[in-house]
Amino acid sequence: MLTSIIQNLFNALQWGSFYSLIALGYTLVYGVLLLINFAHGDIFMVGAYISFFVTAVLLGSYTVGLPFALSGTMVLALAVPLTMILTAFVGVMLERIAYRPLRRKGVNRLYVVITALMCGLILENGNLALLGASRKSFPEILEKVVYSVGSFSMTNLKLLVIFSAILVFVILQIIVTRTKIGMAMRAISYDKFAVPLMGIPIDTIIVFTFILGSSLAGLAGLLFAMSYPVLDPFMGSLIGWKAFIAAVVGGIGDIRGAFVGGFLLGFIEILVMAVFPSTFRDLIAFSILLIILSMKPTGIFGVARTTKI
Repeated sequence: MLTSIIQNLFNALQWGSFYSLIALGYTLVYGVLLLINFAHGDIFMVGAYISFFVTAVLLGSYTVGLPFALSGTMVLALAVPLTMILTAFVGVMLERIAYRPLRRKGVNRLYVVITALMCGLILENGNLALLGASRKSFPEILEKVVYSVGSFSMTNLKLLVIFSAILVFVILQIIVTRTKIGMAMRAISYDKFAVPLMGIPIDTIIVFTFILGSSLAGLAGLLFAMSYPVLDPFMGSLIGWKAFIAAVVGGIGDIRGAFVGGFLLGFIEILVMAVFPSTFRDLIAFSILLIILSMKPTGIFGVARTTKI
């Protein structure tokens, strides 16, 4: 019984890590722009596909003219920054092409939300048109190592996923609370009209925010593909919506809220699956989250915003 509880605990930590990494991207963009980037789940999907092609090239290092073959650890060490950089480029292109023109025209926020939904559909169907509907099998990068303590076991990949989520959260907290660019991000969230008067380049800060959020989605895509090595063009839809709900429950706009909300959703889902049939997972999990929001509409760490008239 105790072994089963501990095993489910680590499974929940792994799923919570995926949700948290994606939810952090949602909350970063919302915290600065008050924009819910509904295309973020599909950026996660794009990150998974980018990691697939990056690792395929790196694993076939002889075919691209390198005089030596890269080991699994070296491939992973190169795949992580390359995937994050290329996925961040996709996020920045979305901001420049889709969101910035609307923001400069001062359109109603509803049109920006609709644009974000359309961007997500474009990414999904663009992937479908270019690569086809057939699923792709992600190559094995790291040799699987199982650590056993008694009857309890844990893989090196699961530990890597959990450690990555915690490390990302710590780094983001330092960036947002201890750096000048983090102060500028918080300043824009408070009053985006007064910020230019202080000499802060709003467009630069917004681009940096999209770089951070999209790179985290790329990292989540790589880790998810390594853990569950089957990719399809619509893999980002459901997990993206779940991560968004986790960010809202935690308190969207607050980094701590996105982190805690992601792990909370992971724990609830695994707990439900341990007690009930798997078909009840989303029904019961979202019902519990709905109850939490009914008691605290702003989320666990969220605070109500006041608008001066």
